Order: sequence, then C-alpha cells, then structure tokens
Amino acid sequence: MTPADVIKLAKENDVRIVDIRFIDLPGVWQHFSVPIGELDESSFEDGFGFDGSSIRGWQPIHASDMLVVPDADTAKIDPFYKTPTLVVIGNIVDPVTREPYSRDPRYIARKAENYLKSTGIGNVAYIGPEPEFFIFDDIRFESSREGAFYQIDSIEGAWNTGRDEAPNLGYKPRHKEGYFPVPPMDKFQDLRSEMVLTLEALGIDIEAQHHEVATAGQSEIDMRFKPLLQMADQLMWFKYVLKNVACQNGHTVTFMPKPLFEDNGTGMHTHISIWNDDKPLFAGDKYAGVSQEALYAIGGILTHCKSLCAFSNPTTNSYKRLVPGFEAPVNLAYSSRNRSAAVRLPMYSTSPRAKRIEFRTPDPSCNGYLAFSAILMAILDGIENKIDPGDPLDKDIYGLPPEELAQIPSAPGSLDEALQALKDDHDYLLKGDVFTRDALDMWVDYKIDNEVNPIKLRPHPHEFYLYYDI
Repeated sequence: MTPADVIKLAKENDVRIVDIRFIDLPGVWQHFSVPIGELDESSFEDGFGFDGSSIRGWQPIHASDMLVVPDADTAKIDPFYKTPTLVVIGNIVDPVTREPYSRDPRYIARKAENYLKSTGIGNVAYIGPEPEFFIFDDIRFESSREGAFYQIDSIEGAWNTGRDEAPNLGYKPRHKEGYFPVPPMDKFQDLRSEMVLTLEALGIDIEAQHHEVATAGQSEIDMRFKPLLQMADQLMWFKYVLKNVACQNGHTVTFMPKPLFEDNGTGMHTHISIWNDDKPLFAGDKYAGVSQEALYAIGGILTHCKSLCAFSNPTTNSYKRLVPGFEAPVNLAYSSRNRSAAVRLPMYSTSPRAKRIEFRTPDPSCNGYLAFSAILMAILDGIENKIDPGDPLDKDIYGLPPEELAQIPSAPGSLDEALQALKDDHDYLLKGDVFTRDALDMWVDYKIDNEVNPIKLRPHPHEFYLYYDI
C-alpha cells in the first residue's frame, strides 16, 4: 500500500481521526491521534514528533525528541472506536540524524529479515504463533508497602461449583480438563468467534479457535503463518482485538503466562520455517522428514535457548510456567511428537510445504518483534555453524529414570537466570547489527531494575502462610 492508497482508504471510510501506534521496549502498544487533516503523503516521510523519554526503556530526558514515521503498509480501520479512525503503525527515527532508532523493536525485526536475505540461506522466514490466553470475569490485585493480594474470578472457574449463582448451573471445567469441551461446559465459543471474525475483518487469517486445557476460560486462537515482521505486527493487533472484544462483552483477557496456581499456564508455541522463493528449506529426508538445515536450525535453538528465553519468556511470571517435572516444554531436546520437548517437528502433514520447526517454550507475554527476531538469529547461527542437535528424544520424559533425566538440559528457572544467559551468550544476536549492544544492554537493565529486583524485594503472600509463626 502506498501513501496515496492510505489517503484513499481514509476517504472511502470517512475517516476523521488517525491513530499513530508503535511498540515500547517491553512489548505494549503506545498511541496518539491526530485529525485526518494532519495526514498527507508527506507524513509518511516527515513523521510525527513525540517525547521518547516517557516511553519505557527509551530515551533520557535530555535527548527526548523522537519521530514516529507511519508505515503505509500497516494501515487499517480500527474496529472499536466510535469515530471512524485509521490506524497506522510507525517506525521510530532520530529527528536530527533521521537514522532508525536502535531500541525500536520493529526496526530490529526489519533488520532480522534483511539479515536472513544477506546470508543467502533464504529470503523469507515464516512465523506461526499459537497464543493462548485466559478470559476472566473479574480481576482484582494490589501491591503496596503494607499488603498485597490478587483475586481472580470466572463463571467457568472450577472453584465456583459451590457458589450461589441463583442458580448455579454447574458445567465448570475441572482443573486440567478444559481441552475441547462443547457448550455448556465451554462458555466462550461465541466470544472467541467474535474475536476471530473481528481479526478476519482486519485481514488477519485465522486457522482455528478452541478452549484450552485449564479451567476458568483458558483459550487459544491460531493465526496462519506470515513473514516475520508482518506476524509481529499482527500479534499486536491480536492482543488489541482480544482485549477489546472481551471488554465490550464484560470480560477481561490476559496473556500473563501463569495466572492460576496448579493449573496449566499459557504458552505460545511458535512455528518457524525458512523459504527461498518457492522452496521450503526445512523439507528433506532426515528425521521426521526434515532437511539437514532444519536439524542445524534446531541445534541453534537448543544451543541458545537459555539466552533466547530472555526474549521469548521475558517476565518473572513466565518461570511459574517453566518448571521442570510438569507439563511445560522446559527440556532442551527435540522430537517429532513429544510435546514435553522444547522443539517439536509437527507430523500433521507429510507435505514438504508443511515442514517446520515448532519452538514450544515461548509464551505470549513476549514482545513478538524481539522474540521472533531472536529465534530467527539462533536458527541462522545453527545453520551457518552446522550445530548438531544430537539425537531426538522420543521417550516419555516424565518416565525417564533420574540419572537419564539429569542428562537433559533445561530452560532457565528464572528471568534472572535467562538475563544472565543473555549476557553470556549474545554474539549470534549481534550479527548483521540486528540487535545492537545498546538495545541488549537496555533490555537487561530494564528487566532487572523494573521487574527482577522489585519482585525480589517484596514479601510474597505465601511466605506469611509458611513463616509467620516462626
């Protein structure tokens, strides 16, 4: 789409407001709006000014002026605003040098795609995430100096089977038994369908939607694979649509990886394939019908997984899901059908065009631009350096004897550990200047200062249960 096409789209839809959006370092959309009269074709070169010092992880106050330059290819009509509104996602540039901003996650994703092309390995990386999420009816929380609590409620919550609901009709999924029930047990079919249709109206292709394993409205909607940058943009729209559709219907959606104790957490299994024109690079005659390049790619993911988790599982809460001995894919191994391995090779189809790698460790709290880029860089490092992934693990990991299980490495046990791994293992990310040291340093510092240390400093409510009478 050209700038002229965007102006035409706005006129055809009687647009009155233009919403300019970009993503901050942690991965949350930011926006401001201008009247339609402020948008012309020159806007797609000149950009719009804003205060970069007020964006998390960005500029100091003495160098705060930044520009966001709209990308015409991202223009869509917002489905929720009362006033007809055009949305465009922008790229961040320095207003003085006009250079792209090193900490702009979207710029990092653009560089990752360009680096892939420069290697000659392929010219497009397709990403297909499977974001899970929870639909709750009520959420209350507080964290203060003298107290802390959270309280979740859901009409589907297994804990509400005895609640007086005048009347309580039952049909609440038991813990870990929420996979694929039909209504009335599944109470959110219509809500998810509304989400799907809203996404499709925005041009986002959807493959499936369903209830997930946990009680209390855990769900999944799967997007059809797209090139890396396009999928990172779509993931932002995905979260935006789901939250707003839920809110309009009196519910709330969260992509927090582990909101419920003793039930399944929320993951985002991520499918990746590399193509060269019309040739799928990962199809071949090796294990599970994949190519040698695919096995090297798996070797790259497994070798760098601990540092990858700093981006693919970037919250302290992520590691409430990634606990060894439970169902989360923490084992740094690969398999064709074993879902407890970090990397799986899906066997639903034998078509060469369907051959891909499924990295199962990530969760949807991630910044997609950064996570997808880091995963691609690990894959390319594996292919370039011919990293052997070892033998596949087709056994039941949970049935292995302790001495054999001890030989299988695990994903990090905490965000602190993942960030340290990133400090120790990041050269593969610096290739092609995809991630800069400036961006990596800011990521680590921001996470430690704003998430790791604040969690360490606060007493946990369960500590009162364990220790108050000592």
